[in-house]
Amino acid sequence: MGSLVGHVLPGIGFMLIGLWHLLNNIKLHALHPTSYTSLTWFPTFKLRHLELFLIMAGCLASIAMELFVGPKRHHPFAPDGSIPYNHLHNFEHASISMTFFTYALLSLIIDRVALPASRGVKQARHGLSLFLGAVAFSQELLLFHLHSTDHSGPEGQFHMLLQLIILVSLITTLLGIGFPNSLMVGFVRSLSIFFQGVRFIVIGVMLWTPAFVAKGCWMNYEEAHYVVRCDGEASLHRAKSLANLLFSYFVIGVAVFGVYFYLRLVKIYGENDECFSLDSKADKAEKGTDDVESQKKTSILSETHKSFIHDHVGGFELMPR
Repeated sequence: MGSLVGHVLPGIGFMLIGLWHLLNNIKLHALHPTSYTSLTWFPTFKLRHLELFLIMAGCLASIAMELFVGPKRHHPFAPDGSIPYNHLHNFEHASISMTFFTYALLSLIIDRVALPASRGVKQARHGLSLFLGAVAFSQELLLFHLHSTDHSGPEGQFHMLLQLIILVSLITTLLGIGFPNSLMVGFVRSLSIFFQGVRFIVIGVMLWTPAFVAKGCWMNYEEAHYVVRCDGEASLHRAKSLANLLFSYFVIGVAVFGVYFYLRLVKIYGENDECFSLDSKADKAEKGTDDVESQKKTSILSETHKSFIHDHVGGFELMPR
């Protein structure tokens, strides 16, 4: 981080993950409203753990950029083996990536380990993945709040507002442990992850693109990276106020987008609920996750024409876990 690319690339990653979660949470609830359970990660058709692999790859790339590619000497340490002051923020950013890498790796291990298929074990797996996600968001929130970089100016205002979004992601992740069947918990968590991505991109553009720096402020090279400085209290106050206004407009925009996205997907999948529920043959052909599979079985068993479903299955798989 500390640059345009360093904020835009992680922002794109958060946006894609948030959209993926939003799509799957709405789709699952539309198809199985009575047995819906929000998951912490969602598999794909071809590669079950693709989402987790992408998170791990992105985190490793981020760690490499922060510790080995970004520094001038291509390593983060001073000649005597200590951490230079101007590299502390690199270690903080790398620690955030390391925590998300740990979440993805342990979630993958939890899913692959053979455990009894009892309801209690399934709930424990779900809770453990949410716990790991909460740890990752907690680490992200803590390190941004206690950042070693000087965030007293416009940069500090942008990052302070970012912390509010991370806090929403953390709270909804913890709520998911106690309320796994709540659509709104999964919906808000997914939308907040998407919003984090949007916010990272906005920070990168507004703070590291000279044309978008607030009037009376400029980019100044300090301690091996650029920061925004202002020529007085009036310019600083104006820059912070503009950051607040921009955040407010994006809050409205993301909320409108979330509601529109929900209405469109419910219209698509809700109208075809009967078609999708007649799909037991593909369910048997694909190995799904415990949570998704149990939701599908509950929905099928609740149909009054169970025999008809068994004899006239379709060829669609909602998705393996």
